[in-house]
Amino acid sequence: MIEVINLTKKFGDFTAVEDANLTINYGSFIGLLGPNGAGKTTLIKMLIGLLKPTKGEVFIEGQKMNRHNNDIKSKIGIIPQHTNLDKELTVYENLVFAARLFKIKKKDHGIKIEKLLHFMELEKSRDKQASQLSGGMQRKLMIAKALINEPEIIFLDEPTVGVDINGRRKIWDILKAMRSMGKTILLTTHYIEEADYLCDEVCFIDQGRIFENDTPAILKERLGEYTVEYFDENLKTNYKYFDTRADAIVFSKSIENFTYTIRDTTLEDVFYNFTNRKVM
Repeated sequence: MIEVINLTKKFGDFTAVEDANLTINYGSFIGLLGPNGAGKTTLIKMLIGLLKPTKGEVFIEGQKMNRHNNDIKSKIGIIPQHTNLDKELTVYENLVFAARLFKIKKKDHGIKIEKLLHFMELEKSRDKQASQLSGGMQRKLMIAKALINEPEIIFLDEPTVGVDINGRRKIWDILKAMRSMGKTILLTTHYIEEADYLCDEVCFIDQGRIFENDTPAILKERLGEYTVEYFDENLKTNYKYFDTRADAIVFSKSIENFTYTIRDTTLEDVFYNFTNRKVM
């Protein structure tokens, strides 16, 4: 569905994204994972036509993406990192406004809005001003706005940033439901567990470059499914990775004088192993 070819974006002497290549198939849920400033948002803006690439191309359903391709834009839903709600309007009014932007007929948008309010569990808040909603509820309303045109492709840029753990888990359920509907989803996040839990595949990006792209399970298997984490005499935490728990146990006997733990390898371990700095 989406083909990214040698995509590069420079701002003066600074390269925000460099030679990104990515293929996203129909109905897949892809996570773009990296620390703040890695280039995730810049890449998303090029994919949706808000930024013109310095070099490279984006094709969506075989059509070249640009700012003026309204046919493709009509098939896309976007949940930006920063709030795009009209804070003075109610929940219901925000959805009506979104429907009008997509030129959805009045006789049709009422039904769509009621379905979205139910899907997002926003029915009891329909008459509240957006400014009165919690951070998690505002995020749910932003997702509802992005779904008003029944898009085939959904881009989510840090959809749970600033949301508490309960709100984040509820949004995860919504995203899983969207995946079950056959939507093609690209999610940017710096929450490791979010990508591991939700995504079919993850792409690691750091300093503007995509350097790994595979399923979470395969990425962890490549590194080693078991991790020995120990704190040494230099007051430094070390990590050793092993294919089997038995191998991890054998190694642990050589560091019995140190504080250590044997645990399952995580996506954070994979990222840290490649970049030597954690995603926070």
